[in-house]
Amino acid sequence: MGLHKVMQTTEIPTKQLPRYDARDLIEDGDQAHIILDDQVYVLRITRAGKLILTK
Repeated sequence: MGLHKVMQTTEIPTKQLPRYDARDLIEDGDQAHIILDDQVYVLRITRAGKLILTK
């Protein structure tokens, strides 16, 4: 036996997960606030079309 343990991954079908279009969340700008419990996060779409979520 080798030193590395083989781990199986299980994919969750995407149709079981909720899907949100980031542009719908952000509307006309490039940032939106997302709240989780008492914490506020900023979701931002960069000029390169990437998503960044910061606290």
